[in-house]
Amino acid sequence: MLNRASWDERAPAHAASPGYSFERFVDDPAYLSDVVRFDLPLLGDVNGLRGVHLQCHIGTDTLSLSRLGARMTGLDFSPESLVQARRLAQQAGAEIPYVQAEVYDAADVFGAGEFDLVFTGIGALCWLPDVARWAGVVAGLLKPGGRLFIREGHPMLWSLEDGRSDDLLVVRYPYFEREEADVFDDGGTYVETDVEFEHNRTHNWNHGLGEIVTALLTAGLELSGLTEHDSVPWEALPGRMEQVGGGEWRLSDRPWRVAHTYTLRAVKPG
Repeated sequence: MLNRASWDERAPAHAASPGYSFERFVDDPAYLSDVVRFDLPLLGDVNGLRGVHLQCHIGTDTLSLSRLGARMTGLDFSPESLVQARRLAQQAGAEIPYVQAEVYDAADVFGAGEFDLVFTGIGALCWLPDVARWAGVVAGLLKPGGRLFIREGHPMLWSLEDGRSDDLLVVRYPYFEREEADVFDDGGTYVETDVEFEHNRTHNWNHGLGEIVTALLTAGLELSGLTEHDSVPWEALPGRMEQVGGGEWRLSDRPWRVAHTYTLRAVKPG
């Protein structure tokens, strides 16, 4: 429960931070999160689709997909994150049900074949120890013809040491999935805040791109797109990145050296 304690404590700080733009969501009914706006060219038309956002956190991407016409449901294991997500939806005038559950239990919670769209956003898979089990959940949730959309931090980026002051890209952490977790003790968070946190110890797991693709294929999905990007929506390597617009950051020195994120799309055969 280390990870949940960390997310529970950080959720109110995230909701209060300018990075998540709660006030703008409330003031502007057309406003979309930076992440979903970046996704639009590859996301396609979601109007009328019944969608579930796995690991939805405080719901800004969930609300954005709802504003594009999808009938969204959010799922997260952090009750405090869902308090913030429900508050945002209510203040923005959106009807979005949110469910507290572990992502691995999602198919049992919702039932099989209930969704046209499964959406998973940035910074989600690294909290899961078993990507093959996750892929089975996704396949179970989708209707025939339904699709998965995920934009995620690239596993190569996750493997890099992030505290360096030189221009070297040093691989410190595993690229491939391992049974043992990477243990971190970090008192900060990825948005601007003055809050001092107490629950700072977390467990993470990386998953190689081939492992993710193979897991989805083994679960019966068909890959319909895979795009690697040279930007990421937070300062993943502090002090070594520059803002490039739209909430995106890019390595300031030769960004072509490493993929920052990727977008993956897959379909459940009809």
